[in-house]
Amino acid sequence: MDKIMSKIPPFEPGSVWLVGAGPGDPGLLTLYAIEGLRQADVLVYDALVSKEILSLTGEDCILEYAGKRGGKPSAKQNDITERLVALAKEGKRVLRLKGGDPYIFGRGGEEALTLEANNIPFRVIPAVSSGVGGLAYAGIPLTHRNTNSAATFLTGHDVNGEVPSVNWEHIAKGSPVIVVYMGMKHIRIITEKLIGFGRDKDEPVAIIANATLANQQVLKTTLQNAGDDVETSGIQPPALIVVGHVVDLSDRLGWFAKVTQP
Repeated sequence: MDKIMSKIPPFEPGSVWLVGAGPGDPGLLTLYAIEGLRQADVLVYDALVSKEILSLTGEDCILEYAGKRGGKPSAKQNDITERLVALAKEGKRVLRLKGGDPYIFGRGGEEALTLEANNIPFRVIPAVSSGVGGLAYAGIPLTHRNTNSAATFLTGHDVNGEVPSVNWEHIAKGSPVIVVYMGMKHIRIITEKLIGFGRDKDEPVAIIANATLANQQVLKTTLQNAGDDVETSGIQPPALIVVGHVVDLSDRLGWFAKVTQP
């Protein structure tokens, strides 16, 4: 282990590491992420980062919260990005810690472009996305030879908080498995669109809340009943919506938390 850690590049003053914290379980952090947390002078972190992960920073590291949650007062993205630039120009080793993977619905690309435009050296540390790790902890393979050889990742809302303007017909007809991030607010509209473009109303759906954490919840339902069952169950975001017959495998592969059904 020491030999591996010794080969991790140094965290240079005046630079920014854009680091993925993964879906929640601290055990899914990469070695680069752990070493970055230990070396950082300032940690700018998201809302979904756990206390266990935050505790991995050095004693002198300054923690700055920059979380964004729907429907609640939140930091503006431009302010967060400009703060990264300002801290780096002060000569700080700045670690920007983002839930999941920085480049999968994490706006890491926007932050990286601003850093590049300001000549700030940066490194991107990828992570296990919740759309992969969350499914694994729920006993749902993202792909399985007997069910699908393709999958689609989809955000449940656009920049204005509305249902995204994607080609719903092509997604409904072309993707055997659909994983929706941040889609709880619009779950009724999303499922109605998929059914309207030909998906079977009885196709299995899983809702995975607090993926990979001790309080993980997995609700198994169908496209037709998903909206009602989510409302009745009281399950709350952050949550993933998974559509496809791989969901049925959770009955046999659910090793971490039991799947509940209405």
